[in-house]
Amino acid sequence: MFTIDAHLDLSMNAMEWNRDLRLPIETINERERGLTDKPDRGNAVVSFPELRKGGIGLVVATQIARYVAPDNPLPGWHSPEQAWAQTQGQLAWYKAMEATGDLVQVKDLEGLEQHLELWQSDFPAETKPIGYILSLEGADSLVDVGHLEIAHQYGLRAVGPAHYGPGRYAQGTNATGKLGPDAYALLAEMERLNIILDATHLSDESFWDAMDHFNGAVWASHNNCRTLVNHNRQFSDEQIKELISRGAVIGAALDAWMMVPDWVRGTSTPRGTNCNLEVMIDHIDHICQLAGNTDHVGIGSDLDGGFGTEQCPYDLETIADLNKVPALFASRGYKQADVEKLMHGNWLRFLRRTWK
Repeated sequence: MFTIDAHLDLSMNAMEWNRDLRLPIETINERERGLTDKPDRGNAVVSFPELRKGGIGLVVATQIARYVAPDNPLPGWHSPEQAWAQTQGQLAWYKAMEATGDLVQVKDLEGLEQHLELWQSDFPAETKPIGYILSLEGADSLVDVGHLEIAHQYGLRAVGPAHYGPGRYAQGTNATGKLGPDAYALLAEMERLNIILDATHLSDESFWDAMDHFNGAVWASHNNCRTLVNHNRQFSDEQIKELISRGAVIGAALDAWMMVPDWVRGTSTPRGTNCNLEVMIDHIDHICQLAGNTDHVGIGSDLDGGFGTEQCPYDLETIADLNKVPALFASRGYKQADVEKLMHGNWLRFLRRTWK
C-alpha cells in the first residue's frame, strides 16, 4: 500500500552520520561495523531502496540544527548563524539527491497530485523518485524571523519551533516554559506564509501557548500517547483532543522509549520490553478512541532519528516493514478505508486542505 511517513531525518543521516542513502541498507550497515561514534552504528533501517521496497513514496524530511547556549549540555551549534549554515548544507544534499533522480521536492498541491499520479503508474518502483516535503525540526537555525521567508522560497513547508531542551523560540522536550518572545512573530509569519506548525516536541506550556497564538494548519509529525508512556515527550489526552479539534493528524513514532514505559537507554532491548509493531497500533488505537474516528492518525516513524534496530520494534528489520502495519491495524477490527487513512489518506487530506 502507498505509504506516507511524516518524519524522517534524511539529511541528518546523510550529512552527520555520513550515510549514502542510495545504497542497500546492508551495505550502509556493513561499512559502519566497529564504529562507535554514534549509538546506532551498523543498525540503520532507512535507505532509498528500502523506502521504495515498502511503497513509502512520500515523506516529510527534515532540516535540523540546534543552537546551544553555553550552559546547555545538549549537542548543537554555538551560534544561530552556524546552525543556519548547517541547514543549508542539508538543503544542498536534498538538491543533490533531486539531481540524481532519487528525490523530488513536493511543495504545493500541483506537485503533490503529479507525484501521486507517478506512484500510481506502472513504472517500476525502483525507478520512481521519493517525494519529500521539507520540514524544519527546531527553529533555532532561523537567525531571525526574516529567514523564514527565505526558507519558504526554497520549499520549507512545516516548522516545529522546538526540539530537545530550551530553544530560541520555544521550549522543547524535557524543558519547561512558554514560548520565547520572538516566537509570536515567528508564528504570525508562519501563518502568513501558510507554513504548517508541527506541535511535536513542544513542552506543555509552549504547546498551549502556541495553540493560543496560531490559527494556521497544525500537525504532529511524530508523537505518541502519554497515557501509555508517561513522559513529557508524549501528548496528554487533553493535548490530543486539542489537536483533533483543530483537524490535525498525529504521526505514530517508532522510537522504543516512546512506545513502551520504563525504557532505559543502553540497557533495555526491544524484545526484553516486548516492543513490537503491535505497540504502535496501541498508540494509534488510543488516538482513534479519543477522536471517535480514524481521521487523525498517520505514521511519522522517526526511524534512524539517532537510533536503529537496537531501539525500534523487534519485528521491524528495515523501514520497508511498515508494510506490515495494514494487517495489524485491520486485525483490530478496522476496515480497509480506515487502513488507507492511516497509511496515507489522512496526510493527503490534510495537505490538500492546507494547500488548496
